[in-house]
Amino acid sequence: MQDNLAVADLMAELGRKARAAAGPLAIATAERKHAALIAMADALLRRKELILNANVLDVAAAEAAGTAASFIDRLKLDEVRIRAMADGIRAIAALRDPVGEVMTEWDRPNGLHIERVRTPLGVIGVIYESRPNVTADAGALCLKAGNAVILRGGSDSAHSSREIHAALAEGLKAAGLPETAIQMVPVTDRAAVGEMLKGLNGAIDVIVPRGGKSLVARVQEEARVPVFAHLEGLCHVYIDGSADLEMAKKIVLNAKMRRTGICGATETLLVDRKVAETHLVPVLNELAKAGCAIRGDAEVCALYPQAEQATAEDWATEYLDAIISVALVDGIDGALAHINRYSSHHTEAVIAEDAAVVERFFNEIDSAILLHNASTQFADGGEFGMGAEIGIATGKMHARGPVGVEQLTSFKYRVRGNGQTRV
Repeated sequence: MQDNLAVADLMAELGRKARAAAGPLAIATAERKHAALIAMADALLRRKELILNANVLDVAAAEAAGTAASFIDRLKLDEVRIRAMADGIRAIAALRDPVGEVMTEWDRPNGLHIERVRTPLGVIGVIYESRPNVTADAGALCLKAGNAVILRGGSDSAHSSREIHAALAEGLKAAGLPETAIQMVPVTDRAAVGEMLKGLNGAIDVIVPRGGKSLVARVQEEARVPVFAHLEGLCHVYIDGSADLEMAKKIVLNAKMRRTGICGATETLLVDRKVAETHLVPVLNELAKAGCAIRGDAEVCALYPQAEQATAEDWATEYLDAIISVALVDGIDGALAHINRYSSHHTEAVIAEDAAVVERFFNEIDSAILLHNASTQFADGGEFGMGAEIGIATGKMHARGPVGVEQLTSFKYRVRGNGQTRV
């Protein structure tokens, strides 16, 4: 009990510091935030060896625990990934500052001039697992949008995240901004998450969870503050009868195997029954050569005997591994029925040359991201030109799709008059 009280006191203090930092951040100039972000990127590169040494400890612990290879890939850092983090922060720095932007404006017949203006959300709580780069992405995005942030990474990436956070704090200090604008929860106790979900006595304005199904489920069940939900990435690719075979082979291979452990990786492949004889086997051969296990329905297994029989559970599983479930469907109608039944509303792709099929796919599937003739692995804020993202929101309120700088703002109305009174 005493331990929980200690955690509660610790988290309450983090909340007070974040709320105090939110005020100066909300009015910080674009130039000062830009300077902080560039200093953060430079600090990441200077601290490269410290970060890599810390990451070795995290990876060793994960391997000793028998963690799946796909999760270790998400956890592991190298010089290329550290440079990519620094480049991502620089890309965020180069974005237009959203704070104070006039979103729209209009005049009323009574002479009032009304503006809708972007404002920071305030204090954001980010809860995430495995991927230490989220520490850099989330800290930088929240700062650019004028928000203070409390970061709670997973215990599996604790050493790496602490070193990355130290670089972010260094950047804040160099620019004269409060170092408490970006805070890292210093304990791995699960009670800390519970305190964040309560809102830290009103300090937290919104929670952003980024992780597995169990984490997001807990956040949605317990949170007493608004949540930008990031559900599992149960992503589909549909190969239509009009699809170009060579394009289909290239896209499906990339969509599944480029990185299997990310939320934009394809988990289910649907193929139009009309082209099963011509398209199915060549596409599956490409996947198998790359080391992907195939789980197919009865028809797929008959045409591709190397496939394992899929179970009902496979159609609803986010593997995050080199495994794909495959089914034959009756054209676009069958694809729509399957996706709308099993999708997590994250990302879906159609490979087709028939414009009518593409329009139906875009219009009749309600997922956050829909792609035509492109890999689902483009489901990423950096690829959308947002610099980076905290996650892919699959809900429908406020933020949807990649949560970037603009999605981390709210708005207020400024109304200018010249003496008007209401009758």
